[in-house]
Formats: sequence, structure tokens, C-alpha cells
Amino acid sequence: MPRVMGDTDYGPVGAGYTRVRRTDPRIAALIHAALGDARTVVNVGAGAGSYEPAERHVLPVEPSAAMRAQRPAHLAPASHGVAEQLPFDGDELGRLWLMDYVPELQRAESARYPAIATITDALGPNTEVHPVPVPIDCVDGFTEAFYARPESFLDPAVRLAQSAWGFIEPGVAERAMAALAADLASGAWDERYGHLRTEPEFDGAVRLIVSR
Repeated sequence: MPRVMGDTDYGPVGAGYTRVRRTDPRIAALIHAALGDARTVVNVGAGAGSYEPAERHVLPVEPSAAMRAQRPAHLAPASHGVAEQLPFDGDELGRLWLMDYVPELQRAESARYPAIATITDALGPNTEVHPVPVPIDCVDGFTEAFYARPESFLDPAVRLAQSAWGFIEPGVAERAMAALAADLASGAWDERYGHLRTEPEFDGAVRLIVSR
């Protein structure tokens, strides 16, 4: 039975989530600035609570019991709920070199997320879309955070903290990681993408959508 958009089993996937997926303060600053003077925030797909502003009233919504259980005690408990659309631009996923190794990952992710135009049309004319540059030492371990640290993807714990891997067929990740490991060992990865190891930021697919 095919999974619906966003349908990930975070029981096994989310166990080590908080170790890999930590709040990056630079991304948090962009989000908090975009909230303006809003005093109440609904965090849809709240997960373990990354990027929730402590100084505002937050209403977290999260479908996974495993993720709700990892929320720290100082944050509000999350309500059970499901969101069918989250603001991540599926059209831009191909910017990351990883998709050359795992094109199945890009197809799976693109199917889960709506086009940015779909979101902005729904929010209305006073909507702004801002690229979110990913810093080279980003501490939030989402996929693009490791654009300059390819060896990180060889760690199963890193991939387990990224829900996209759960949407591809068994064996695909192992094949792709074997190819990546071989290219890292031979230097082929660095020949093609090595310049990224010193790029301070990566302009990928993450977007901050603000509706006034």
C-alpha cells in the first residue's frame, strides 16, 4: 500500500532524532525574525521541538508518538495531528549532489511536497519566499546540512534521522552508499564536488515562506 504524503514511521526512524537533528541558531534566527510580533505560533509537524520560540505561545502539532515523546520538558506537549503540506520546495531538491547517487530520493521527496507556487497562491498576495542558506557547520542534520560532509551519509544513524530515506525501496540506500564510499575512497567525489567542502553556505531547497 503506497504511503500518503508525510507518512513516515518515526517509531524506528525517530529514536536517535534529537542527537542528529539539533536546532541550528542561524536558521532559528531567520525563522524567529519572520514571526515578527506574533505572540501565538502553530508549529505544524513540530517533531521534537526544534526552532520553537521560547518567548511565544506555541501550539505544536505532531502525528508521531515517537517524536512527541522526545520533546524536552520545557516545551509545550504536542497535540496529535497530521499535515498534508509542508513548505519545502520539491522542485529544488536536485541542487544537492546526493541526488546524483540516489535519484530515487529526489523522486520520493518531490512527490511529498507541493510546489512553492501552490503554497503562495493559497496564502495570498502578501506572501514572501526567502531562500534559507544552509551553513557549512549546520548542527541540524537534515539532508542538505551535510552538503560539505559527504562521509556523514555513510552513518546509518544520520540517515535514520532523515525521513526521506524511508520512502525508497529496500536496498537502494545500501547500493548508493556503496557507490559513495567508493568515490570517497578513490577521490572521485572530491574531483566532482570537492569545492563544496570549503563553501561557507549552500543554496539548496529550504525556503522560508512568510505571509503578512
